Amino acid sequence: MMSAYVRCGFFSAAIDCYHKFLLSSGLCPDFYTFPPLLKACGNVLEGKRFHCSIMKLGFQSDVFVAASLVHMYARHGYLGVARQVFDDMPFRDTGSWNAMISGYCQNGNAAEALDILFAMKSQGIKMDSVTVCSLLAIFAQFDDALSGILIHVYIIKHGLEFDLFANNALINMYAKFSNLGDAQQIFESMVVKDVVSWNSIIAAYEQNNDPVTACLFFKEMQSTGLKPDLLTVVSLASSFAQVNDLRNSKSLHCLTLRRSWLLEDVVLGNAVLDMYAKLGYVDYALQVFEELPAKDVISWNTLITGYAQNGLASEAIEAYHLMGECEGITLNEGTWVSILTACASAGALKEGMRIHALISRNGLIADIFVGTCLIDMYGKCGRLDDAMSLFYDIPRNTSVPWNAIISCHGLHGHGHKALKLFEEMQKEGVEPDHITFVSLLSACSHSGLVDEGQCSFKVMQEQYKIKPGLKHYGCMVDLLARAGLIEKAYNFIQNMPIRPDASVWGALLGACRIHGNAELGTLASNRLFEVDPENVGYYVLLSNIYANSGKWDVMGKVRSFARDRGLRKTPGWSSIEVNNMFEVFYTGNQTHPNYEEIYNELRTLTAKMKGLGYIPDYRFVLQDVEDDEKEDILTSHSERLAIAFGIISTFPKSPLRIFKNLRVCGDCHIATKLISVITEREIIVRDSNRFHHFKDGTCSCGDYW
Repeated sequence: MMSAYVRCGFFSAAIDCYHKFLLSSGLCPDFYTFPPLLKACGNVLEGKRFHCSIMKLGFQSDVFVAASLVHMYARHGYLGVARQVFDDMPFRDTGSWNAMISGYCQNGNAAEALDILFAMKSQGIKMDSVTVCSLLAIFAQFDDALSGILIHVYIIKHGLEFDLFANNALINMYAKFSNLGDAQQIFESMVVKDVVSWNSIIAAYEQNNDPVTACLFFKEMQSTGLKPDLLTVVSLASSFAQVNDLRNSKSLHCLTLRRSWLLEDVVLGNAVLDMYAKLGYVDYALQVFEELPAKDVISWNTLITGYAQNGLASEAIEAYHLMGECEGITLNEGTWVSILTACASAGALKEGMRIHALISRNGLIADIFVGTCLIDMYGKCGRLDDAMSLFYDIPRNTSVPWNAIISCHGLHGHGHKALKLFEEMQKEGVEPDHITFVSLLSACSHSGLVDEGQCSFKVMQEQYKIKPGLKHYGCMVDLLARAGLIEKAYNFIQNMPIRPDASVWGALLGACRIHGNAELGTLASNRLFEVDPENVGYYVLLSNIYANSGKWDVMGKVRSFARDRGLRKTPGWSSIEVNNMFEVFYTGNQTHPNYEEIYNELRTLTAKMKGLGYIPDYRFVLQDVEDDEKEDILTSHSERLAIAFGIISTFPKSPLRIFKNLRVCGDCHIATKLISVITEREIIVRDSNRFHHFKDGTCSCGDYW
């Protein structure tokens, strides 16, 4: 009866049954009583009680009982006790050795697992399917492809190639090595496939960024009559999110509700929450989060990450504070990574600094991912010196921190410094990856380093054998077109070996707006409307090109067409942090409590700017109105409102930090340079593309942005 309970997963019932057995049957336990009970233990304290009973009854010398004790202690992380029980066994069968090997493997101790394996071999005991499954998992975890292949050879040599468990483990191992060809070959050669086999091949493609194939395997699985389980749904949730399939995502959610899985398994709940967040349906994600009966640290991390990924940085920070109030939730590395990403997005420097202090207190500053996120946060909050100090304080033996610091310098327009960092990276023997070159090419683009960017693109392919992706091509088009080489950029697109996406055509369209090339701008926009017809930003760019050319009728048609499709322009806003509070301003905003003081300050500043030779540039007013109205429109741009509020709300000559969701307008760029002279302040503006450091009448971008 106890064994039946354990096999069905009713662990508490099994232990209750044992107590009834002792109290009412008048019988004594035997060798068969304890192995299932040890499997049912929910914590090590229960296991220790059973261990005491085993010792009293003299069953510790039984090979099955002792092996079960090893399993129990290893499962709860007590490897020292497990090893002591193992060493005290008078006789060990294959199952005993497997128990110790799998215990070390499950706890990430590969060296000890291999030591046990060698001892096992020295005693002439052969590996069985359980042994090889444990070893394949550990070799995959530590990226030891050669040892994994040798185990595969052993499997074939000893007739285990038809073993279901061994084949499932091989699929998982080859998937971890991104060797999908071998994984699929093993799967297709299997005579018998269970739900674990299908889950393994679906997860293999999902985890290697091929969600389409993962979905196709799921359809094939359905045709066999096998029903999905919890792990199937976890892989599918990620796959549907990757292919942006809302309809099937909702169907998957319904399946979990019908089977009450969402209420039973927090891992599945987290997967559905993550799925909706990645699809951009934050309201659905929040609803799933609130319905979870038990929320673990991953639930909170996923919610915070979802907010940050969807531009809701303030909500992410608020969720982080709520998480800190929950009892029983311990913040981990994932939490810090999620919240630092949100702080970087919002420009929440003071919040980021408080989190930095907590990270230091917890001794996690040397963690490469946490440290890299801190670098990114400081860099994106305008504190490049702090980012550099951190960079030299954390391990730099992988490309991750290098990519972050190169990207930060690119954002600030320091292209030459980004190139020097890349040279330093090469000298230290760190292998660059595809992200390194995205950061490097972007840095060259922001600084107008055309020759250097083209050279980097060549080095990437010839020296490092990295095949360019769409992001690399997009950076190259931006590099050429931003520098005024629009025809060359167009020819580059024409010769691309892969189909250009929205980022490539968008880079060309943006440059056409800067350089006033309406003809190529129209061509680029037509391609954009084919590949990404729902992005209102491209309609706005095209209408701005026509507005700058004075073609108001054509501009009106473009905007009407966008409105007819139900698209609305993203409103421009700028934010500034004053007294630990974020103030957000929209263009023309007159609802702020201090709006009269703000506009009085702007009128004073405008008069002083005109005294320094400022002439409003009406090209940046995209309405067909009179000149005096155009000047009012320029004066009420969101960045100027934020700057004026900062001036009246902070100490004289203190720096101002402004964050803007759209690109800084050309007239505001000129005005901010003059304001930096008038107020003797440094004004740091981060727009959607890059940083601008205004000081003493100049900008760090050199008027190239």
